[in-house]
Amino acid sequence: MKDLFKKRRQLFLMQTSKYLRYVFNDHFVLVLIFLLGFLMVQYSRLLQHFPSNPWPISLMLLFVSLILLSMGSIATYLEPADKQFLLTKEAELVQHIKRATKRSFLLWVVLQSFLLLILAPIFLKLGLSIADFLAILSFLALMKWFVMQFKAKAFFSQKGLDWNRVIQYEIKRKQSILKFFSLFTTVKGISSTVKRRSYLDVFLILVPKESSKTWSNLYLRAFLRSSDYLALTVRLLFLAILSLLLISNRLVAVGLVLVFDYLLLFQLLALYYHFDYNYLAELYPLTNKLKRDNLKQFLRKLAYVMTLIELLLTFSLQGALLLIGVMIAIIEIYLPYKIKQVVD
Repeated sequence: MKDLFKKRRQLFLMQTSKYLRYVFNDHFVLVLIFLLGFLMVQYSRLLQHFPSNPWPISLMLLFVSLILLSMGSIATYLEPADKQFLLTKEAELVQHIKRATKRSFLLWVVLQSFLLLILAPIFLKLGLSIADFLAILSFLALMKWFVMQFKAKAFFSQKGLDWNRVIQYEIKRKQSILKFFSLFTTVKGISSTVKRRSYLDVFLILVPKESSKTWSNLYLRAFLRSSDYLALTVRLLFLAILSLLLISNRLVAVGLVLVFDYLLLFQLLALYYHFDYNYLAELYPLTNKLKRDNLKQFLRKLAYVMTLIELLLTFSLQGALLLIGVMIAIIEIYLPYKIKQVVD
């Protein structure tokens, strides 16, 4: 049993490690270097000019600690077929889940402690001693243990191992990892769910129901109802807004916003293939050129709406001009080129 799950863990790690070269490409590494340098400078200035009223800093540390405590998932590597083929090995699987819980605890408590060690100078600036800080680390490590045990208890019911719950949990965990890598490249094994959000149906009137807008209607419905596109847009737009609100250097903030917008538009190109599995779409008396043009129109309108929202929060003429100039270049030059490249 140990060898089986060890092999599964190694295969998944090998699969995900192949995508790291796309994540840490030249452009993204360059952005990370500038971002890291900016954060280090701001961190140094905060320590040199520590505010006289430390309550906002204390609340921030409390918030970060709670976030770190909630982070972490248990990697069981169970698969749907195990419900049939490993049913007689339930007792051994219970032991496997306990080992997986301990392994996840060790991994996440190390990451949690490392991130808090980076923030150690702030704790010391607040008047805590090194012994107090170590006590906080130990307490948070203990709390992490209870959090992981609580998550593991969800895998069991009164009758024993809850197969459906633990399998769905593992599928969701893997999908979350693969969706992160999908921000940078095409990833195999990603599944999506579709759910009608009736409160968003009001946006459907924005596109007229005409034959020339057939694909635009389909793209809009896929965007609003798929679990991938809308959630990705909300997350990246939220990060862009946070960058504009929290980063004092306007050019750096706008630079991050442009990176987020570029990543979003790049990922939304997948809408072109969203209905390929539906053979009824092949019966439409419509050309591929119309399909491509509708996608271009949909992404262009979405990009301009996002740009308008971001412009309202730029608070800088120079930053606004940079945002407008680069976004127009991306929308009017890069996007048509990329769509043609994807289609071809």
